[in-house]
Amino acid sequence: MTATPAAQTAGDTRMEQLVKARAYGLGFDLVGITQLGEAETAAAFDAWLARGYAGEMAYMERTAEKRRDSRRAIEGATRAIVVAMSYGGTEPSGPVARYARGDDYHDIMVGRLRELHGWIEEQLGRVVPGKAYVDTGPLLERDLARRAGLGWFGKNTMLIHPRAGSFFFLGALLVDLDLEVDAPFASDHCGTCRRCLDACPTGALVDAHVVDATRCVSYLTIELKGDIPEAMRPLIGELLYGCDVCQEVCPWNVRFARENRVPEFTPRDSLTNKNARELSQDLLAMSPEEFSAAFKGSSMKRAKLRGLKRNAAVVLGNVGTADDADVLTRALDDEEPLVREHARWALDRPRCATSEFRA
Repeated sequence: MTATPAAQTAGDTRMEQLVKARAYGLGFDLVGITQLGEAETAAAFDAWLARGYAGEMAYMERTAEKRRDSRRAIEGATRAIVVAMSYGGTEPSGPVARYARGDDYHDIMVGRLRELHGWIEEQLGRVVPGKAYVDTGPLLERDLARRAGLGWFGKNTMLIHPRAGSFFFLGALLVDLDLEVDAPFASDHCGTCRRCLDACPTGALVDAHVVDATRCVSYLTIELKGDIPEAMRPLIGELLYGCDVCQEVCPWNVRFARENRVPEFTPRDSLTNKNARELSQDLLAMSPEEFSAAFKGSSMKRAKLRGLKRNAAVVLGNVGTADDADVLTRALDDEEPLVREHARWALDRPRCATSEFRA
């Protein structure tokens, strides 16, 4: 590491130490500081885009230039205070990925990073140009996190910390402040393990450290806005929103995953004690008003009701029974063509098909 001059101090304590202590006090589990600049993974990112692995996520291409160099995100910013917040990985598997069961992590983490930003300004007695980012800005967050010493890139493409696993969110506060940077995480601890690659239900992990998003369940059930390719639907199984499989099988999570300690990430009532079939039935029968009330403040609203109903029809086609034919048949009258098409597909599946419908 090439050390940089220490920032302003408060008494005998360096600003870097104070910033990290405050970040931990705000509930972040990992904190590191790195210098902004050209992303070390820029070439890999460009190759990923060129292979079409971003699918319909056009914003990735649109913001590619900024992503290649983190200095372009905020004019004048020189450092990134990178944080991680655990959302719990010991909870049982389910139809909704663990990260989406509670309140929207974007809101929770951005709020705390802004609080950290305000605290820094108070300590220094001046305005500090900067901005908080949590999975919504033109940044390669994993690149910054590895450079800040928070972990290595697992073969499943997730950032893994040797004592915290990977069930955590990443965020960054970009600031114009002369802070000493941390040493980057230099080693890889995956070894010859390939459990994540072998376990991926759709074969989205096409190689170590490479994910074809167009095959990933998280992309198919969240980012994709249109029809889910028919060949992929049976592979989704009972996964309604997102997927945790590649994290669940990772030895680092088996050993180090933690219980959720953030109240806002506690699963909401509409998702509690319901299996994939029951939740899918609820969603297919849900009105827009009921959806807004049940998922207010949830990241699941990203898929919108039409997307969740699409997913629900696929799940019932995979794990439903003839008893679900009624709710699927009613979905044939849904105002959204997307929902109608996937409901018809589900009704044609042997598990849900009835002689009346087939006739």
